[in-house]
Amino acid sequence: MSRVFKGRREDFRLVTGQGKYTADWTLPEQVYGHFLRSDHAHAEIVSIDTAAALALPGVLAVLTGKDTHDAGFKSGPPLVRYPGRGGMMLKVPNREVLALDRVRYVGEEVALVVAASAAAAHDAAELIEIEYRELPIVVDADEALAADAPLLHPDIPGNLCFDYEYGDEARTEAAFAQAAHVTRLVLDAPRMIGNPMEPKSCTVAYDAASGIYDVYAPTQGLGMMLEGLHGITGISEDKIRVHAHDVGGGFGIRGDAYPEYCALMLAAKTVGRPVKWMGTRAETFLSDHHGRAAMLTGELALDKDGNFLASRYGWVVNAGAYLSHPGPFINTLAPSAHAPNVYRIPTLYGRHRLVMTNTTPTTAYRGAARPNVTYIVERLVDEAARELGIDRIALRQRNLIRKEDFPYKTPTGSVYDSGDPPGLLDEVVRQADCAGFETRRADAKRRGKLRGMGVAMFIEPSGGGSKPKEEVSISFGAAGNPVIHSLSGASGQGHETVFPEIVAGIFGIEPEKIVFKGSDPFGPKLIGEGTIGSRSLMSHGGAMVVAAREVVRKGVELAAKDLEVAASDLQFADGRYFVPGTDVSMGIEEIAKRYAGAAVHPLDTNGEIPPPRAFPSGAHVVEVEIDHETGVMEIIRYVAVDDCGTIINHKLVEGQLHGGLVQGLAQVAGEHAVYDKDSGQMITGSFMDYYMPRADLLREVHLHDRPVPSPGNPLGAKGAGEAGTTGAVPTLACAVIDALRPLGITHLDLPYTPNRLWDAINGRAG
Repeated sequence: MSRVFKGRREDFRLVTGQGKYTADWTLPEQVYGHFLRSDHAHAEIVSIDTAAALALPGVLAVLTGKDTHDAGFKSGPPLVRYPGRGGMMLKVPNREVLALDRVRYVGEEVALVVAASAAAAHDAAELIEIEYRELPIVVDADEALAADAPLLHPDIPGNLCFDYEYGDEARTEAAFAQAAHVTRLVLDAPRMIGNPMEPKSCTVAYDAASGIYDVYAPTQGLGMMLEGLHGITGISEDKIRVHAHDVGGGFGIRGDAYPEYCALMLAAKTVGRPVKWMGTRAETFLSDHHGRAAMLTGELALDKDGNFLASRYGWVVNAGAYLSHPGPFINTLAPSAHAPNVYRIPTLYGRHRLVMTNTTPTTAYRGAARPNVTYIVERLVDEAARELGIDRIALRQRNLIRKEDFPYKTPTGSVYDSGDPPGLLDEVVRQADCAGFETRRADAKRRGKLRGMGVAMFIEPSGGGSKPKEEVSISFGAAGNPVIHSLSGASGQGHETVFPEIVAGIFGIEPEKIVFKGSDPFGPKLIGEGTIGSRSLMSHGGAMVVAAREVVRKGVELAAKDLEVAASDLQFADGRYFVPGTDVSMGIEEIAKRYAGAAVHPLDTNGEIPPPRAFPSGAHVVEVEIDHETGVMEIIRYVAVDDCGTIINHKLVEGQLHGGLVQGLAQVAGEHAVYDKDSGQMITGSFMDYYMPRADLLREVHLHDRPVPSPGNPLGAKGAGEAGTTGAVPTLACAVIDALRPLGITHLDLPYTPNRLWDAINGRAG
């Protein structure tokens, strides 16, 4: 099914400036919006005076929380509807689209000014007078759980919105009681800011005659955005058209319907003209949903021979001031699905608590809590090996799930579909020349460098979704050429390239003859999810396989009729229907063009599959050197062996892995969103203070495939979008600790900035 790679279709358009992002939509008679945001982390709104702003020339409207509240806008429905510990259900705090009586984090939306120009809207926002009554704040999740902590929401006692557990607590406790050795760790997974290339922005047009809203905004899938906009505004989905032609980065934070989008919908209806809002980078830092932000506790019980007996985990998750749609799910049920990682652990128990604080809400961010799982597990394995005096690779080999054990049911009830962890580990050990590491470490020591090697493994859930099925459409346009529609939302993955390749491989035609349209608001109404959870190839691509095969089947009857032969006599190969042993044949393209222009083309087909799940896995090795004098860390060489299932286009998979690796490495090397504990102000609110990875972070990387196809979807794919991040975080963290271990340092909180490393080397780390 794979074809020669000729480059991504998208690239020429994008690199020549012909991409169409949110900023590129310009509508007739459009006006401009500007959001006034809270500069207080927690305060009552005593009064808002908009008179001066409204009096400024060019100002058309000023919307406040009263306007969005009176419009019936409400909190979006939660994704989590399952019970937690003791039957507790998720407590969803009320969130007004524009703050009504109280603000709860710096950057919260308070008012929207609409004016004839962006400058006028900005100037008018500065004239709005707001009287605040300051309230006590709490930005740390542990502190928010204290009995005397400030309360964010009166209907969420103790700031605990969800207490979730999984596994068998009693059986796990019994296993720990019998253990010969127990390793314990507490690790911080710092708050991250997604910072896509394209800042959050939106333009909305409203047509009074039809009641239709056209919403132009970056999104990872039309279906998710429609659901969110409808859930908040109450406006019927068939009255909303979402446009997202090109999206400059998703990473999980472009799945939600943000409050700004809903406020702009009301503004467009109020002023009767399209309203355009272009977010700034500062607004991205403050108001885009953040990632990670969890304190992780882990325990690993072993017998005298180093066999794993049980594990136990505790997460305290900083959910922020409100809840994002996926945030509670990705911090509870999702990580429970692969809590044992790749190891045969007979029993385990986990408890995750989600806590409200005066900070920006947190959500899915590339890896969506998967890196947290692998980070705590792999660090535990390394520490257990150190404490017991066992080689870390040998300890892993002793406890890995074997290839013949798949499908493997975990102690939490999930089923790993397929894999070969021992094969992955053996391959990466060979490719990375782990046997020669001590020689390289000794050479580094002579040069005054601390050298460390990190070895880590992972398995992660991919696919799935909340919809009952994934549906795609293949139709044939006026010229008879195939057109694919799906609800995928590309943000750099190469969908315009790979999806036509899949269908072309089945049709036996050139991929260039097929057009792909993802999340087309004017396309057929489909059911499915967007581009999340490393699911696109197995879900959207799998449904395309079903649809394409059905097109081929339909063509048999049409070809038989035209060729005047029995359908049972025909075979199909290389794009042609033929009678074996004769020269009687007809191409599928001929059939498609013969019926071009028909009211209903006989080959038009919808294809669907149940939402597939899979478990991609991998083994990674990285070597680092740390300079004694400066604390500067250099990544010397990264080797990854991954099982992504069937690969359709290697170049696209490599691109996904490269991007994922850099995001994971950046989390370890420097990214960290920090709030001032006293004021709730973000200290790292710009690129002057917030670390972002550069090209030289990962200079030498070697990627190797060791696929075991998934049995759960027609392509055998498993997903690759988050594998790099999931593997990179524990691998680099383990490498740095390995480099510091000769100095007696066995623990250091992320991120591993030069300053933190220098302090640790010089004995000043806490």
